[in-house]
Amino acid sequence: MQEYLMMKRMSGFKYETEARMMEMFDQYCFDTGFNGNGLNDELVNNFCYGIHYEKASTRYKKEKLLRGLAEYLCNVGYASYICPVKSAPPKQTCIPYIFSEKELSLFFQAADHYPPHPLSNRHLVDRLMFRMIYGCGLRLSEALNLKLKDVDIVEGTVTILQSKNNRDRKIPMATSLVNRSITLNKEIHIFSDENTYYFKSPLNRRLDRSTAYRRFREYLWSAGIPHSGHGPRIHDLRHSYCVNRLKKWVLDGKDITNLFPYLSVYLGHADFRGTQYYLRLTADLYPDIISKTEATLGYVIPEGRFP
Repeated sequence: MQEYLMMKRMSGFKYETEARMMEMFDQYCFDTGFNGNGLNDELVNNFCYGIHYEKASTRYKKEKLLRGLAEYLCNVGYASYICPVKSAPPKQTCIPYIFSEKELSLFFQAADHYPPHPLSNRHLVDRLMFRMIYGCGLRLSEALNLKLKDVDIVEGTVTILQSKNNRDRKIPMATSLVNRSITLNKEIHIFSDENTYYFKSPLNRRLDRSTAYRRFREYLWSAGIPHSGHGPRIHDLRHSYCVNRLKKWVLDGKDITNLFPYLSVYLGHADFRGTQYYLRLTADLYPDIISKTEATLGYVIPEGRFP
């Protein structure tokens, strides 16, 4: 088990949740008196399906973990039962919400006008955090995990470490974001060390995801932007950044084929497939713009449209 976890981590996977589940399986093997060198179907099935009230998502994680372990054991010479993966939850498709320029302006104004409170730094943190998510195309987790040392106000960059796909990247900030970062440093980071979370809570802890989402919903309400229960989401700020960037490039007559790889790296995508999603989305939202440069973009934008 330890060798398998080491192999996965050396391949670039974090495997933190999987490691905790492997500890559970190790304890289960001990409790049941199992001492074989390979996995058998009875052991695997009892561990995966023995608890009747478990969620399908938990069973799915167990299946994937033990399937991978079994394949590894077979490769090193121990015959093992390879568990079928049959509990995968239905894939949910979220339709991205693209904010208009007016909606973005109203949203940021709502964050700017949130009243100060002596026991909270929300009015200081949120007005930069949500702007940085949009202006740098960040995922929420990337913003929340930022530390003081990751925001370089001299160089004007944000460094993202071990994000999705275990990738690192350095992102240049607009001058307006740099200036706001300088202000935030003076307001809440005068006595912070370099490992302090950049968007910290009043107790110097990492801001919680649920707290960020609650505040986001409140700013939407204040800005008069309706929420359907399925969106807009914080991640839609990242979607909006990408679409608006591609739209601007097209209107400015830029060569998309040359700029496309830069956007892919900027967003932290493992390959171009993730970035092509935004090309299709931009084409669907602004067909009149794309049609003007169809000769240039025709072979870049993949076939297919959103429902």
